[in-house]
Amino acid sequence: MTPEEVLAQVAAEVQACQKCELHYARKYGVPGYGPPGAEIMFIGEGPGFHENEQGKPFVGAAGRFLDELLDSIELKRSEVFIGNVVKCRPPGNRDPKPEELVACDFYLERQIQAINPRVIVTLGRFSMSKFIPNAKISDVHGMAMRAKGRLVIPMYHPAAALHQPSLRATVAADFANLPHLIATAESVPEIEVEPPEEKSAPQQLSLF
Repeated sequence: MTPEEVLAQVAAEVQACQKCELHYARKYGVPGYGPPGAEIMFIGEGPGFHENEQGKPFVGAAGRFLDELLDSIELKRSEVFIGNVVKCRPPGNRDPKPEELVACDFYLERQIQAINPRVIVTLGRFSMSKFIPNAKISDVHGMAMRAKGRLVIPMYHPAAALHQPSLRATVAADFANLPHLIATAESVPEIEVEPPEEKSAPQQLSLF
């Protein structure tokens, strides 16, 4: 199958998916959006109210801020692929549950393989933990590292800056440095990824 066909198949499967409880309140699944040959893939947390209504990622307030950030480095939304670690809206915008992340990872992995992006930018702790378990976003945001064979740049979720205005300058600075990080991508060494810590009970990660 071509990358276009894989992405189309994933999108169709997301709309009909019943692998976890998120489908009960779903209006539209939000598989992601962008060209199959995108060099940069942004991975956020999950759809919110507006995304559930339209079936498109990052169309609310956080999406508008993301558009501003992309514009600041002369990138257009049409040039990048934007998706999330879960494809349906968690009720009340709550944190995704571990079983929901596992269910959706099947779709996300196929998208990553089809697009084969040069750079993956994770937005928030949930997507960061897929590639860099146990890291603190406050320690590694804006840093380029090679994990699982891919260049990964963890960043705060745009919503974090909307809820905590003090983070806005940090988010903007991280994005401003993105072109330099991409240009020097080949020199970034592979890191040793530690397995997720064992916990007696599942703990939910904060968006921030």
